Amino acid sequence: MTNDSTSPARLAPPIGGFQEIDGRRVFVHRSGGGGPAVVFLPGASAVGLDYFGVQQQVAGFTTAVVYDRGGTGYSDHLPLPRTATAVATELRDLLHAQDIPAPYVLAAHSLGGLYAHRFAQLYPRDVAGLVWLDALHRDWDDFMPPAAGLAAAGRMAPDPERMRQALREMYDELRADYPEHVRQALVEAKVSDEWLRAGVAERTKLPELVTELRAGPDLPDVPVVALTVVGTDPGQDEQLSRELNDAKTKMDAALVSAVSHGEQRVLSDTLHHRLCFDRPDAVVQAIRDVVDRS
Repeated sequence: MTNDSTSPARLAPPIGGFQEIDGRRVFVHRSGGGGPAVVFLPGASAVGLDYFGVQQQVAGFTTAVVYDRGGTGYSDHLPLPRTATAVATELRDLLHAQDIPAPYVLAAHSLGGLYAHRFAQLYPRDVAGLVWLDALHRDWDDFMPPAAGLAAAGRMAPDPERMRQALREMYDELRADYPEHVRQALVEAKVSDEWLRAGVAERTKLPELVTELRAGPDLPDVPVVALTVVGTDPGQDEQLSRELNDAKTKMDAALVSAVSHGEQRVLSDTLHHRLCFDRPDAVVQAIRDVVDRS
């Protein structure tokens, strides 16, 4: 692992370092000790340090790892989007290179759910448990209204300047309790052109990721806790929001019923992108419970 961050193509992380994988630098930050290690899989437009707050709490009882997928965040550039297989293989190589022993508890948020599922398909013996943080599912379109389908989500690219201003305001608020050097660097990076483009690019072929997952097996029979977020988004059509929340609730209920030790916890006091900041208590408790059950 190296902390060399002189590449002109990427910003310098305020904490953590890099692991070389296939000649590329992948950003990684680990805290704590013991096992099973908990690995956070970010959503689209999210990066590892978005989960820094909950990572530090999880590090109090086991090893906690955040990282940036190739092509995103502080990691070196790669063309996006990528296949779920490529992302899952990269993550396993990273964990091996860091000498973090399997099996792992995968804490997957949003798009990270598809990558976690693929990791579990390819390396079922490496998975001790799953924590579903309002995550995407390969059966998403089977439950959702057409207006909330994956193909529609991939086509909806927000105005960059409006998104930049909204992100700056939100991240200033949500990261207020971060160490100042981490918070300021992360806020500036989140609104950079490069990071905004990467977030949009990762969303562009979601149906292809689902097709890839549908060709593989179901999740292994490991402990699963799913946090389903059903808060009301003031920026979303009320009827669509209600339909989306009902569909997510049914989808996650089906997910946890497919394993021997599955549990769904419905949260109505936060939104999808704010889960780890409004309800870090619920996130950390879900992770602790899966670690204990595994």
